[in-house]
Amino acid sequence: MDRTLSIRFTSDTHGYLYPTNYADSADRPMGLMKLAAEYPHDENTLILDGGDTIQGSPMTNLYYRLTEEEQAQCLASGEYGANPFAAMMNLAGYQYVTLGNHDFNNGVDALHDYLSQLDAICLCCNIHDREGRLPIAPYAIHQLGNGLRVGLVGACTHHVTRWENPATVEKLIIEEPVPILAKILEEIRPQCDLTVLLYHGGFECDLNTGKRLTESTENEACRICSELGFDLVLTGHQHIPLAGRMYQNSYVVQPTYRAPHVCAVTVTVREDGSKAFASELLPASGKPLAAAADLLAPLEARVQAWLDQPAGQLDRALPAEDHLASAIHGSPLANFINTVQLAASGARISACSLPNEFKGIPAAVTVRDVVSTYIYSNTLVVLELTRETLRRYMERSAEYFDHDAQGKLVISDAFLRPKIEHYNYDRFSGVDYVFDTTRPVGQRVTSIRVDGRELEEGETVSVCINSYRSSGAGGYEMLVGQKVLRDIQVDVADTMIEYITKNPDIHVDTHRYCTVVG
Repeated sequence: MDRTLSIRFTSDTHGYLYPTNYADSADRPMGLMKLAAEYPHDENTLILDGGDTIQGSPMTNLYYRLTEEEQAQCLASGEYGANPFAAMMNLAGYQYVTLGNHDFNNGVDALHDYLSQLDAICLCCNIHDREGRLPIAPYAIHQLGNGLRVGLVGACTHHVTRWENPATVEKLIIEEPVPILAKILEEIRPQCDLTVLLYHGGFECDLNTGKRLTESTENEACRICSELGFDLVLTGHQHIPLAGRMYQNSYVVQPTYRAPHVCAVTVTVREDGSKAFASELLPASGKPLAAAADLLAPLEARVQAWLDQPAGQLDRALPAEDHLASAIHGSPLANFINTVQLAASGARISACSLPNEFKGIPAAVTVRDVVSTYIYSNTLVVLELTRETLRRYMERSAEYFDHDAQGKLVISDAFLRPKIEHYNYDRFSGVDYVFDTTRPVGQRVTSIRVDGRELEEGETVSVCINSYRSSGAGGYEMLVGQKVLRDIQVDVADTMIEYITKNPDIHVDTHRYCTVVG
């Protein structure tokens, strides 16, 4: 007899519960509340999530700034505990989740607060805390009402060790996932009719050609599919919408971020053991789940009031810009972020990047403008770099440029595939530099001038960067292990708000630091 499993799978919701992107108050086709309102709940359906749940939105940003007493006031009822994100997942009926790298951004205590109030079972075979406080299991075997036995395993990219605050990492045991997954799969396969992996990681290869696109082990889904052969691999982390397809030995799907859709997967296990897959991305349409909207209304009201607080005044607006044009001609917005970082750090040079998508900052600045533009949970680090290391750092950013068949400057595929990564192009202030894109990759930086003179070989300079970049992420391995002059454990968005508040009339730096040739 054929037996069928239905799945609703989300990932990388990043705290977007209401149907808003917080750039304004418009109702949009997004948010976990809209998705959850349409979830089926029966004994042959599993509601699953792939992590990055409690970081990334203005709601998460504000909630984790509040005192414990203020946090407890953020729900309309104490019946659901005090954590709004756990309450949302519980009302939506989630049964199993895994961890994403950003779920550690607010520390182990915050993660424990979320997981301890979560009805769903958290599965993550390659990460656990040294004290055993976090309620995490490596796998579970779930039997459906129709008798189908489903083996569920969770795993997260081990690059958490590179990105996360060292004080958090030292409390955790984080291992490479593939060897552990191989052992678990061998153990559970005889006990299951179907094996499912919740993997907070993405694809390192082109799914059509199999060509490897990166040497990084941040994403290993292709390796997992080819070497291990889970029946179904539910991926995340990359924010690449993939309705579903076979790749090597596994069927794979991936939702994008901020909950604009849910992956609806149907698996039929036939009497002979063969399996058939069907899947689609169901959009966030209709009305939000009323119980969740009502429950979280006090928190949402607090978020909106906080966002509308005026912060200060700039002498010009800093709108969202075309990525390529601003990389070529300079970005006043990037200059402003670097101005803030230089003021906070005392460094000679600053570097920052811009998100793939962001709101931009008007001349009359509110908190909403800042947190909708600088969307990452980063702190600042000041490194001491030699000219050669700084040149290698800049060379990686110079790889952003390529030429099309007509010789026109375009963005390199290395920053567009397998996912769009404008945020990995860094823009420098406090230094005048030249990228000659007619030269080979690795030989494009032809000038580095500080205080009007060329920086000499062996000369050192202080450079302020964010904590994500200091980990070497994005292809910047040359920054790992460099001398740390200062570690500033304050969120960059907070630093920007403080700078704007304390400097009521700000003149925006419009200097063009980078000259792009070619």
